[in-house]
Amino acid sequence: MITELAASQIAFYRDNGFVVIQGFLNNAELDHWRCTTQEAVDQRLADTNAGLSNQDDPDAFYAQVFTQCIKLADTHKGMRELMLDERLGKLAGTLAGVDGIRIWHDQALFKPPFGNPTAWHLDNPYWSFSSQDAISIWVALDDATKDNGCLYYLPGTHKTASYQNAGIGQNQADLFKFYPQWRELASVGCPAPAGTAVLHNGLTAHGAGANMTNGPRRAMTCAYMPDGSTFNGIRNVLPEAYFAALKVGDLLDNDVVNPLIWHG
Repeated sequence: MITELAASQIAFYRDNGFVVIQGFLNNAELDHWRCTTQEAVDQRLADTNAGLSNQDDPDAFYAQVFTQCIKLADTHKGMRELMLDERLGKLAGTLAGVDGIRIWHDQALFKPPFGNPTAWHLDNPYWSFSSQDAISIWVALDDATKDNGCLYYLPGTHKTASYQNAGIGQNQADLFKFYPQWRELASVGCPAPAGTAVLHNGLTAHGAGANMTNGPRRAMTCAYMPDGSTFNGIRNVLPEAYFAALKVGDLLDNDVVNPLIWHG
């Protein structure tokens, strides 16, 4: 696993709001991530009472954007071992320029054969904390190409984003209703051979095209929260009892719900 960053990569991330790290996983690591993620997803989808997936109505538009399974580390030992790796936290924290990283949630995102496009959106406005330093890692388990739905970014949008957001719906350009000035930006596609990691700021606009192939485009991701973040009133994936006990401004420091995986 590549865990050391060049100064140029850190500078590129902070300027553009994303960075691509090819060869992030070696072949053995990639095989392990693939097997672990597929097993965790299969288990989640087989458990009809588990929730935290978007496959209740498999024919719905969003269900065909990708198969989404959230918080797999909570239910799968192998996934927990992958996600709690301190090296991932250090990588995210170094790029974000923060001294501590907690897991917000992991999620597998498998774009199915002939799957729908992923509309332009921001990540952090969905979550229960608001931070200009939120960051996610997206690891390609299959080759992600312009044919099967690789990620696209609008560079630098993390610098001008507010917390207005559009859902991942059928209209690819709904986000531009809130940020019409971003229509002038040239999008950047990020084809990613399997084993590549792409990291992006939680306020960087991103999306993906449709999968025009007959094979899946699988990715495993994790969203990270800077240590010291506080509750903004949105529940998102917080457990019901924990959410009910919080008030706006409370420190989100529950080590079971949001493990601290790295502190500098």
